[in-house]
Amino acid sequence: MIVVMKPGAKESDVQAIIQKVEKAGCAVHPIIGENRVVIGVVGDGQIIDRRQIGRMHGVESVMPITKPYKAASREFKPEDTVFDVGGVTIGGSDVVIMAGPCSIEGRSELLEMAHACKEGGAHILRGGAYKPRTSPYAFQGLGEEGLRYLAEAREQTGMPVITEVMDPALVELVCDYADILQIGTRNMQNYALLNAVGKSGHPVMLKRSMSGTTKEWLMAAEYILSHGNERVILCERGIRANETETRNTFDLSAIPVAKALSHLPVIADPSHAAGKWEFVDSLAKGAVAAGADGLMIEVHGTPEEAWSDGRQSLKPKRFSKMVKELRGIAQAVGRDIPDNSRLVPSLPKNGVNGHADPAIEILI
Repeated sequence: MIVVMKPGAKESDVQAIIQKVEKAGCAVHPIIGENRVVIGVVGDGQIIDRRQIGRMHGVESVMPITKPYKAASREFKPEDTVFDVGGVTIGGSDVVIMAGPCSIEGRSELLEMAHACKEGGAHILRGGAYKPRTSPYAFQGLGEEGLRYLAEAREQTGMPVITEVMDPALVELVCDYADILQIGTRNMQNYALLNAVGKSGHPVMLKRSMSGTTKEWLMAAEYILSHGNERVILCERGIRANETETRNTFDLSAIPVAKALSHLPVIADPSHAAGKWEFVDSLAKGAVAAGADGLMIEVHGTPEEAWSDGRQSLKPKRFSKMVKELRGIAQAVGRDIPDNSRLVPSLPKNGVNGHADPAIEILI
């Protein structure tokens, strides 16, 4: 339920509500506004007498939350969730671009792509150190070695980094290196993992499962939010359907629907939706027009040699061209794709293997 305090309610009145709710075993999420305080209550609402709460000092109204996903619901928090990750604002008026290779294949390869992606307009670097693969014989990632390369790429470019975590036992390790934890489509309902990343307090991007409904997606986010971790991003990456010309079917409607039902930022992943590089930019434009708060794009210098997902990866030149075109789409719907020059390297750019800044070949 939501307890709306009267304008100018005393701090002692707010604390009295919080103490009563917590005594009943429910979690409390105060939202401090300029003129009033709203207290979100998450838990078994049946054990709390709403009428009794409504009669307490300073209370204006008490409203039930009808959605099963409480903390993720707009009923709980009407305004959009906006937060900063390493100097990048997620969920505001800006459209954020996450880009990089599907898999981290080596130090020099990742550093080269990191610089190329930043030059092309990216704000956040993506790269997989641990890879969930359909075949147990396929490349599974470099593990902690790959995480170290990600951290070095962040130091050289100033871009925050996002990578997938697959095992609750690895959450602490990945948090040591990454700025955002990614929960992949296969793990959307891995509740042990959701609880672990929720407890970490680290920013989390939750991908929708390939057959998950919007309700199931938001209920998965609820697991993370229930631990008080409010920095959660939703990611639409396409769902499984009968169509075979694309890897998945991009559910464009999921973007406005999720934003209508939830206050959480919504990112689109047109690379996994399309599965083919030639369709990625079109889907990206549609996502921005539909209200996406950001995009996740796979970029690789030589996609034909990529260790995973090369077919859907853009080359740097095409990625840069796409970002320039996306700016016009963003501006048409009242958004912007900001310049990333404010992301300053934390160490001097020594380039790859200790040489000067790498000469990044922008491939066609």
